[in-house]
Amino acid sequence: MTLFTLPAPIVAKTSDGNEFPVRRLFCIGRNYAAHAREMGKDPTREAPFFFTKWAETVVPSGTTIAYPPETANFHYEAELVLAIGKGGRNITEENATDHIYGYATGLDMTRRDLQFEARDKGRPWSTGKNVEQSSPLGLIHPQSETGVLESGSIKLTVNGETKQDADLADLIWDVKEVIAYVSRFYRLEPGDLIYTGTPAGVGAVVSGDVINVSIAGLTDCTVTVGPVAND
Repeated sequence: MTLFTLPAPIVAKTSDGNEFPVRRLFCIGRNYAAHAREMGKDPTREAPFFFTKWAETVVPSGTTIAYPPETANFHYEAELVLAIGKGGRNITEENATDHIYGYATGLDMTRRDLQFEARDKGRPWSTGKNVEQSSPLGLIHPQSETGVLESGSIKLTVNGETKQDADLADLIWDVKEVIAYVSRFYRLEPGDLIYTGTPAGVGAVVSGDVINVSIAGLTDCTVTVGPVAND
């Protein structure tokens, strides 16, 4: 007898019409110097850190995402996302791009008040970061189409007003270094996504706001913030 039905696996879309099954999310923290400063941290090249999120947090561009409960400070964070197509452990920086399937625009939506509360108490960030519908994702563009993305505009607008405006070249740890570092701790597998960090300019949104992320050479990611989740 079947007790319950599991939800369908999370599948992202690619720019060439294929599907990319999502496995895990690794999110790099404070990877732009200006953003580190606005978070009250020193942007030195200390070892990067990262946190994980469920695949179920991924939703496609065009989604109306619910304003999550238990927060009054829901923030946007524009990010370049790496889609891993070849697995490996202890990947070298020289070989890192061989493991990239492609790139996408993305958002790491954050219950900032809960994140700060956890941070100040030395607790995990899960309630602030690992939130339903908190990882919107644009189309994944194969690396064979884009080349290795090491520079180019990354910009976020809310209701048409620019809030974040930087260049991928401003990453403290570039895509090769990020892949090499994460693979020291976990064997990366096809389907994994790495959110590479956000520039300065993060801020709060409210229900009804429209968020758009654009990265040079990639398809935009656009979401609307809906009412507070109540189901």
